[in-house]
Amino acid sequence: MTTRSTHDANLNLIDHLARWINWPRFIFAVTLTFFLTSILFPFYWMVSSSFKTYAEIGGREPAYFPSALRWDAYQELFDFWSFGGNVLNSVKVAVPTAIIAVILSTLGAYAIARLRFRGKDALLNSILLIYLFPGILLIIPLFAMVARIGGRIGFDVQDNLPVLIFTYLAQTLPVALYMLTNYFRTIPSEIEQAGLIDGCSRLGVIWRITLPLAIPALVSVAIYTFMIAWNEFLYALVFLNSRDMFTMPIQINTIFNDPSPRPHVVMAASTIMTLPVVILFLALERFLEEGLTAGGVKG
Repeated sequence: MTTRSTHDANLNLIDHLARWINWPRFIFAVTLTFFLTSILFPFYWMVSSSFKTYAEIGGREPAYFPSALRWDAYQELFDFWSFGGNVLNSVKVAVPTAIIAVILSTLGAYAIARLRFRGKDALLNSILLIYLFPGILLIIPLFAMVARIGGRIGFDVQDNLPVLIFTYLAQTLPVALYMLTNYFRTIPSEIEQAGLIDGCSRLGVIWRITLPLAIPALVSVAIYTFMIAWNEFLYALVFLNSRDMFTMPIQINTIFNDPSPRPHVVMAASTIMTLPVVILFLALERFLEEGLTAGGVKG
């Protein structure tokens, strides 16, 4: 036993690796390396390019590392392009969209999952069917409808962030309803029946029993709807005309199409736009995983 331990201690790292590796492990390691590289390298290239000069980005030979940590792109982004206002506009649109979508989808999904009424399954399927249509097909009738309502009530649909939030809800509510409906069906109805017998109202049961059990699903829906509103480009391009009202995707497109090429500034803006979503996802990953997996299993 002592001789074997001494022999194992004398082996170097290559020998240990050669004894551990086999074909299944080798294929798994190669596949994992490929996927990690394809996912992480574009993100690294974006962040590193925000610190490069235009010559380093546009050179014939790729510069994998910036020669220095230059903050010129970020300084130009906030001083010349007033990107701070665009960040604030995106927050004003994305956060209310996520909150309203969670509230409305919670009430609607609970009604579909628990209450009995005619056409319940047809309603859920029709809501999901709407989500299957691409946004470019819905934007013209949606714009015409909102413009007609605004003409009668007396508000302008252009450069109006609440109107933009309303259009985002048309995209996010269908999938939010579908996700929460499947999750609510996994919660045993006997727990809610016990709350009703103890004297709680239906809203009291939802607030005190159902919602605490559905926190993973609610977080998943909130993150998903936030990401849609945070990254949305087409609807914002149609409804926003003033540069002071631009969200981040529209402003990034404006910088990209500027006559003077500014790829490092575009990369800096893209980094600022991407980091909050990455941080939010990593911070709430546990709830996101539970919400997405549990919603697909019937209780």
